Amino acid sequence: MTVLSQTTQLGIRCAADILHNSQSTVVLSGAGISKPSGIPDFRSVDGGLWQRYDPYEVASLTAFRHHPERFFEWMHSLAMNLYGAQPNVAHIALARLEQAGYIHKVITQNIDSLHQRAGSRDVIEVHGSLRSLTCVLCYTQYDSSDYLKSFLEHKQIPYCPECGGVLKPDLVLFGEQLPARAWLAALQASKTCDAMIVIGSSLEVLPVAGLPMRAVDKGAHLILVNNMPTYIDVRADVAIHEDLTDILPLIAKEILGD
Repeated sequence: MTVLSQTTQLGIRCAADILHNSQSTVVLSGAGISKPSGIPDFRSVDGGLWQRYDPYEVASLTAFRHHPERFFEWMHSLAMNLYGAQPNVAHIALARLEQAGYIHKVITQNIDSLHQRAGSRDVIEVHGSLRSLTCVLCYTQYDSSDYLKSFLEHKQIPYCPECGGVLKPDLVLFGEQLPARAWLAALQASKTCDAMIVIGSSLEVLPVAGLPMRAVDKGAHLILVNNMPTYIDVRADVAIHEDLTDILPLIAKEILGD
C-alpha cells in the first residue's frame, strides 16, 4: 500500500469535505484516469502516443480525408487497447460517488467509454467516442459494433453500405471542431457548478483546458488530482499530485464511510 504524506491525507479530507457539501459537482477527466487501465495517453514523455507518431500525419482531419488508411493503421493498436480495457478503481470510485449523489456530471476528454462502463450515467464526451461512425460523403451514422470485429481481426476499413464512402469514427481529430452539443453542455456545467474536480488531465489542450478557470471565476471550489502540476494549481482549493488510483478511492471512502 502506498504511504501518503500528511499533506496528501489532509488534501483527501479537504476534497471529501468539499464534495460532501457541494450541491453541483462536476468532474473533468483526462487521459490520466484511463492510463492505469492500459490505455496509453497522448502527451507524456514516457510512452505517450505523440512521442511515436506525428498527430498531423495520422490523426488530423486533413490526413483522414486524404489518407484514411494511415489513420486506421494507427488506430488499430489503440482500438485493441480501448476495447480490451476495463474500468479501474478510479472510474469505479467516481461512479459510486455519482450514484450516491455527490457527483452530478462527468466531462471527459477520453473516447474509451470507461466512465459509462464503470456506472457513471451523466457523461459529456467533449472529444467524441468510438461507439459510432459517420460516412464522410453522405453523413449517415452507424453503430460501430457492426464493423468492430472485422476491423480488430482483419484491419478492414469500414465503408458506407449506402454510398461507399469511408466511415469516420465519431471522435475529434486535429483540425476538427468539438461536437457542438457536448461542448455547450460542458460550458454550461462548468459555469453553474459549485465544485469541480479535475482528474488525470494536464490541462494543456484548449478549449477544454479553460473549463476549470470558468468554474473558478464563477466561484466554484476546485480540486485537482493529477500526477503533475497544472497552470491552475494556484487557484485550486486542493491539489494532489499522487497516483489517482490511490487517491480517488480514498476520497470516496472518506465521503461514503466504507
